[in-house]
Amino acid sequence: MTDATLQDQGQVLALSLPQGVLRFHAVWLRHNALDPSNRDQNNGQRLTTLADLPDTCKLATAEASDTTVSMTFTDGKSTAFPVEWLAANAYDRVLKTDKGHLPEHAETWDASLMERVPTGHLPDLQSSNRAKRDWLAAIRRYGFAKVSGMPPKPGALFDIVALFGFVRETNYGRHFEVRTEVNPTNLAFTGLGLQAHTDNPYRDPVPTLQVLACLENSAEGGDNMVVDGFAAVQRLRQDNPDGFALLHSHSARFEYAGEAGVKLTSRRPVIELTPEGTLNSIRFNARSAAPPLDVPFDKMTDYYTALRQLSDIIDDPASEVRFKLVPGEAFIVDNTRVLHARKGYSGAGNRWLQGCYADKDGLLSTLAALEIEP
Repeated sequence: MTDATLQDQGQVLALSLPQGVLRFHAVWLRHNALDPSNRDQNNGQRLTTLADLPDTCKLATAEASDTTVSMTFTDGKSTAFPVEWLAANAYDRVLKTDKGHLPEHAETWDASLMERVPTGHLPDLQSSNRAKRDWLAAIRRYGFAKVSGMPPKPGALFDIVALFGFVRETNYGRHFEVRTEVNPTNLAFTGLGLQAHTDNPYRDPVPTLQVLACLENSAEGGDNMVVDGFAAVQRLRQDNPDGFALLHSHSARFEYAGEAGVKLTSRRPVIELTPEGTLNSIRFNARSAAPPLDVPFDKMTDYYTALRQLSDIIDDPASEVRFKLVPGEAFIVDNTRVLHARKGYSGAGNRWLQGCYADKDGLLSTLAALEIEP
């Protein structure tokens, strides 16, 4: 049985459902009304502003069926909500308050994921909404995924981005080449091994997705690696809670000025949390770190101790998933969560990857739309 009662002189609606009682404030209900006077029925956008709310919001009546809750406010305004919508948007629940907890849908991982790396076959992703939905959901869950079946030709990586969104162009161009260069503008364009890192921490905002696609890979070495930054942060929080607090409470600095006409800088914490304490992002890139200026003098030694400890966790082989791409394979990472790296490779043979950036809002939007399809 579904039942609606008024509390606090009409300032609160209590909705009794089989799973328990959910409470909603009258002002919240008024502001979020779904009827045509409050929202455009085609696009769902709000037609009113906060200034349109009464100075005092109270309910005069409320009545519930198994599917709908109808109500009238004391100023005569009437509206109704689907019970299912209210249950899905309920805020009368126990909220996580511990700093560093995972966002919804995320699952941490370590080297054991190497046996079951999430992978989508590009022709299937292009032809099947179910295959694309599952692949996008894996990226949301783990922060990365591989792609197979890509034509090993220049520009094919754009077909991967087209599955969910748009390329984000930077000073490196619409895409960039990852192969050995003479006098490179970035260490990524050499045969050197690279520590696991997030890309472009010197941008604000950073590109939130990166795609790397393999066109040739006959060089010795050059394996790719990915590390779950959220798992690393949670290990640090467990081992050194004070150090974890330093890294999320003080800004680090990052900069890049490796080519003419470019000087990119940012000032953000290595570990970024939402106001509710949810892990939001990690920025970690030894090559682009600038001197920190926002850590108090008496905290700087402890700050570096925590930063070194996080670095050691990231470098731990038990944290990494490792694979060598073959031509026609690619991988995508959530650049706010997953760090990527590569082993050094020799001059023998050829190694040619192409990379580009995109943004996570398009991926999550596409996934959300696919998840509501029947």
